[in-house]
Amino acid sequence: FGKSQALHAGFRQASGDIVVTMDADLQDNPEEIPELVRLIEEEGYDLVSGWKKKRYDHALTKNIPSKLFNWAARRTSGVKLHDFNCGLKAFRKEVIKTIEVSGEMHRYIPVLAKNAGFSRIGEKVVRHQARKFGKTKFGADRFINGFLDLITIWFVSKFGKRPMHLFGALGVLMFIIGSGFALYLGIDKLFINPTGRLLSERPQFYIALTAMIIGTQFFLAGFLGEIMVRSKKNEPRYTVSGEINLVPRVKEYSS
Repeated sequence: FGKSQALHAGFRQASGDIVVTMDADLQDNPEEIPELVRLIEEEGYDLVSGWKKKRYDHALTKNIPSKLFNWAARRTSGVKLHDFNCGLKAFRKEVIKTIEVSGEMHRYIPVLAKNAGFSRIGEKVVRHQARKFGKTKFGADRFINGFLDLITIWFVSKFGKRPMHLFGALGVLMFIIGSGFALYLGIDKLFINPTGRLLSERPQFYIALTAMIIGTQFFLAGFLGEIMVRSKKNEPRYTVSGEINLVPRVKEYSS
């Protein structure tokens, strides 16, 4: 069913306090695992991702597209990682039990973790070994799918809890543009040039009509999105990462 579904199934079954993922193509070195675990245990990270700083892949088909992909992911998500798609990662148990990896979102697990409230995300340079056996399961379509997934996760992370802020703003903007054209046509026809062309013969009429219809549709899409978000009563909207015990101070007075 794909890498994302495999990771999601593994996350559901995992029971350890720290969980490590690693690709099965032997390009990741298992000797890196103890240091990843140490960073979580001693440095307090929620997630530590590997960074294949020196890659043994074809530069044109993998290295250059990977750099562009990681740059776009950093800009849109705000997560400062150099290698989002590195399969070698270590997680706290709370992270993998909270996020849901579906579709082809395995590329954006750090972003999913950040959106779930886990902000302590780090990275470590790891050794990347040349492929000795087998061949890659991902073709050229991974670039298109990755780009579409990036747009999806950007939208979900920014407007997933408040879709009206996007669709409502676009709707209002389009409706104002359409109303402006309609007002101009009305004033021109009634007061400036009443004997001129019919309104249906002027392109501004169709611009106004189209803009107002699109604006209304955008606004309705945002309204329906808000209803859908608020109807998900069982979906957690936040993650509690710790507790603070407040011990009341008792003042002592001496006579």
